[in-house]
Parts: sequence; C-alpha cells; structure tokens
Amino acid sequence: MRTHSLNKLEYNRLKATLLSYAVTYLGRAEIEKLEPMYDQKVIAARLAETAEARNLLSKGASPPLPSLEGMEPLMALLGTGYVMTEQDFGHLAQFARSCEHLSQYMASKRAEAPSVASYTASMHSLKPLREEIEQCIDRGRIVDTASAELHKARKKIRTAEDRIQKKLEGMFSRYGDILQERLVSQRNGRYVLPVKKEYRKRIPGTVLDESASGQTVFVEPSELAGLQMELSALRAEEAREETQILALLTGTAESYAYELKINLDTVGYYDFLFAKAKWALAIGGAAVELNDERMIDLREARHPFLNGKPVPLNVRLGGGYQALLITGPNTGGKTVALKTVGLLTLMAQSGLLVPAAEGSRLAVFKSVEVDIGDDQSMDASLSTFSSHLRNVIDILQHAGPATLVLLDELATGTDPGEGVGLSIAVLEELYRRGTTLLATTHFNEIKEYARVTDGFQNARMAFDEETLRPLYRLDMGEAGNSYAFVIASKLGIPSVIIDRAKSIAESLKSGQGTVTIPAAPRAVRQPAATAGDRPAQAKKQTGPDDANSTVWEVGDVVFIPHLRKSGVVYRLPDERGNLVVQVQKEKLTINHKRIRRYIERKHLYPGTDYDMDIVFESVDVRKKRKLMGKRHVEGLTIEKPPEQ
Repeated sequence: MRTHSLNKLEYNRLKATLLSYAVTYLGRAEIEKLEPMYDQKVIAARLAETAEARNLLSKGASPPLPSLEGMEPLMALLGTGYVMTEQDFGHLAQFARSCEHLSQYMASKRAEAPSVASYTASMHSLKPLREEIEQCIDRGRIVDTASAELHKARKKIRTAEDRIQKKLEGMFSRYGDILQERLVSQRNGRYVLPVKKEYRKRIPGTVLDESASGQTVFVEPSELAGLQMELSALRAEEAREETQILALLTGTAESYAYELKINLDTVGYYDFLFAKAKWALAIGGAAVELNDERMIDLREARHPFLNGKPVPLNVRLGGGYQALLITGPNTGGKTVALKTVGLLTLMAQSGLLVPAAEGSRLAVFKSVEVDIGDDQSMDASLSTFSSHLRNVIDILQHAGPATLVLLDELATGTDPGEGVGLSIAVLEELYRRGTTLLATTHFNEIKEYARVTDGFQNARMAFDEETLRPLYRLDMGEAGNSYAFVIASKLGIPSVIIDRAKSIAESLKSGQGTVTIPAAPRAVRQPAATAGDRPAQAKKQTGPDDANSTVWEVGDVVFIPHLRKSGVVYRLPDERGNLVVQVQKEKLTINHKRIRRYIERKHLYPGTDYDMDIVFESVDVRKKRKLMGKRHVEGLTIEKPPEQ
C-alpha cells in the first residue's frame, strides 16, 4: 500500500489507537509493524483468532499477560559477558512464573478459543530455571544457603559484628557524657561514635567524618580498628562468593536464551492479539466474510473515529456493477462514506474486526488508491486542481484489477465543463482496467453518465429539505441533489436572487447560456464625462477586423479570464477592437479577444429602455450606493462566479 493512501485513510491513527491497548514493549512492536495483508487465507485466520480473543474478553476473561518488566535490557545483555544482578534475576523469575500462569490459563480456554490457545503450544517450560533462581535469591537478596562457602563467610561476619557490638556497648558506658547521642553510626562500612567536637581528643581513634553543622565528629575508636579490619576482609570474601553465585546463575540463564526468546515472542503476540480484541470490543467490531470477487457489502458500517452515535452506512458494490457514484449535498456524508469503505477494507486486511453488522463482506485488494481532500501546497506551487491531478496521475500508474479506487469531488478546481469531461474520461479508464471504484460528485453530467453506463451505479446521501439536516443515509440506485437553492433560501438569500438563480440554471441546462455565472456587475452612475471620455452613443457595434465578431452592447456583463474578474462594457470597441470595461471602480481598456460575454444586457435589465449612459453617470458615492441597492432589490445583482 502507498503511504499517501494510508495517511489519507487515517491508518496511522488506527495504529496509534491500538498502541494504547498494548501493555508490553513487544506487543507495541507488533503493532508498529502492522500493515494490510494480501493472502486471503492468512487474513481469514487472523480475523478468526481476533474474534475468539474478543469473545473471551466479552465474557469477563482476563488473560494473565506478563508485563515483561526489566526483560528488554536483560535480553539485550544476555550472552555479552554481563553478570546479572539480583534484581535482574527477580525479573527473570517473575517472567518464568507468569509464563506458567499463561500456559495454564490458555489450556483451560482451549475448548472455546482453540486458535488463541494454540499459541501456548510453542512456549517452553522455564520452571527449572525459575526454581534454581529461587533457591539462590529471595526478595532481591542472595540467601545464605546459595553455597556452603557463602554460608561460612556470613557466619563469621555475624560473629565479628557481635564482638564489635559488645565493644561499643562498653564504650557507651565509659564515654556517654561526651557523645552527642548514644547511637552507633557507620561511615564507609566502618562503625563510628558520634563525639562532641570539643571532646574529640578524649577518645583515641581516627575521625572519619563530621556533621554538617561541624558540632559532631564521627570517630573510629582505636580499640575497634583490628576488629573492623577483620570484618572488612570477611565482607570482601562474602562479595566474591556472591559474584561467583550470580555468574553461575547467569550462565544458567544464558543456556535458556532460545526458550526465553520464544516465550517472549509468544507473549508479545498475545499482547498484540488482545489489544486488537480490546479495540474490537470498544468499537463493536465483527469479523467480515472475505471474497476474491471484488464484492463489497457493508451493513450498518460505522467509521471507527466518528464521535457519538453515527448513522450506520449500508453500501453494496459488485455483482452487476463495479463503480459507484455517490452524490448529495455538502456535509451530507459523502466523503465519510468513502473513508469508511477505505478504512474498513484496510482494517479487515490487517486482521482487525470492523465496526459493521455480521454478514458484511469485503474483498481483498492489493492496493487502495485515494484522492480525498485538498493537497494544495503553496511551497510546491500546487493549486487545488493541480494537486488533484497529481493524485489522479499516481492512481493511474498503480491502478489495476485488484485495486480499490476512492475519488472525492470529481471535476473540482477547474472549468466545470472541462473538469466534467476529464473526470468521465478518468472513470472510463479506471473501469476499463477493472478497478473497483467509488467516487463522489456534484455534477449532473457525471450523474447522468453513471445512470446510462453499464457497470456504473448511482447512490445518494439522504437529506431533509425541511430541517436542512443531512440524514447520513446512503440510498442506493438513485442520484442525489446538491440542494444549493434549498440551503441558500433557508439561510436567508433573498427570494429574488433564488428565483433568478433558478432561471439561469434552467437556461444553462437547456444550452442557452454558458457554464459559469460571472460576478455581480456594478451598474453605477459615474461623473459626467467630457467629450473625449463619453462613451460612443451607438448601442451596437461590431469589431472592425472580423465581420462575424460578437455584437457588443454597453451594459453587457463580461468575464476577463486573465484577471479572473467580471466587469461591465462601458465603451464599445474602437477600430482596433479595444473595449473599455468597468471592473468595480476601475475602467480598463481590453481587446475584445481577451474577454468573454456571460450575460447580455437585455437579460440583465429586462423591460428597460433607458440610455446606458445615464447608468454610468453619478454625482457622488452615495448615489452610486443608492443605485446599487436599487438594482439589488430589482434582482439585478449577480453572484460571484467560482474560481476558474
């Protein structure tokens, strides 16, 4: 799968959600490696075992998964000459004990979850290793019975400490009046007395430390020096024996390196499996039936990342058609429908249960190609249309019979007529290649193409015209409406504009007009012009260079492609074919070949017979605004066209 498609369908968010359910570092590593699979048998097996794990959890089961605390660094150091510590062996013994518990638990669940329980068959018994560790280490300390030599050394240490304690008790009686407190301390492993600083010379010995305030010095009495030297030697002997015991245990652990790795991998996979099961419970996931016939039949499907209680989606694709065109109003759920089909396909092919009703079916695809959203980039000099084209080019390079293609908002970002033609040509090519195709559009020409073309099917997102609320229900077999006029009217656009828009739309459908409606002409009065500035009085004039050129009228609304603005003809063409066009508050001289007429004067000002010179005459700005307001009321204002 291409990274672009996975990102557009939020596959990374899916993995991040799964990570929150994992409890071990190996389980998280399995999730990080997760990607869609292509072998139908393997996918079916993964879905089945995930369903078994979900069923176990739904009955209140709680698998005793080891936490693997301390195991990651331990396994990295095993076999490197590193001598494990008492704490390391504590983690190792805990892991071995947890593996035994997990094996026993899964053995008890073999009847109801055979696939899940079968993984414990690969686990090795670590009981001999655990018992040997427990014979030598208890609660993080090597026990006296770990070896005979250690037992002897510790016995001698206890005897030496008893002798020192008796000596210290006698000193308390003799020097009690010069001690800061009757308490024995240790400094660097040697016993000392806390003596008041001014009496330091009364006790023969060596000062090893003093308090932070300087009022107390810690003295090692001379009569204890010999005993303490003996004690230090015995403790060094103890440490050597402990190191030898730890080294022997480390060698034993290294002999179980293979068994430890297998058990760790199994525990990691169990963590991964139950993370999938936990998420399936959270989203109401179920296993889907897989097919190699490019059939998609989702029943009551829901996008896993939609908040609240989304309206279930029912969508069917395949059988008599392999391309589905989804139509409907903005915010009606068309894009969500595409993303739902795409993400649920990726989920199923990753062995994840999908939020859909039992009996849903999905095909296995080798790739899912997506053009959803706007990848417009100022840094890369990509417009909306260019970004869509780039995505389409990439899709055409990878699309084939085993490809699911999702296209959102066909024919956007460019001239509608050309965009519709290009979109239909792309649809034809994808259909010819045998891809499974879902697309959304607002354009009637594409809807009609899907209606009359074999292999294509229309569907629409339902919409309540009274409440202006999308119903998020996909109705198969019917083309939808964009409901632009209904929504505009409900939101407060004046009825005269709505009526005018409907008449323009009807004329466009009947072929009497052009595709795009230009921006509003501002018919305002201008200050009286001089003889040189006053526009020609002739109402009609043809260009001098072309007998069949357009017949212009003062007051015609034109569109200037290179400026992407509309204007009103102020002065008719001269001998070179240059017109003066008023664009907002400016008058521009433009050759007639560089402009297009959108609406003739007679359509803008029906029933008027006044001289257009008067329209351009004005005393001041207030009169301009008053006239503009009047024209608006009379329905003469034209909405701004979409960007070309």
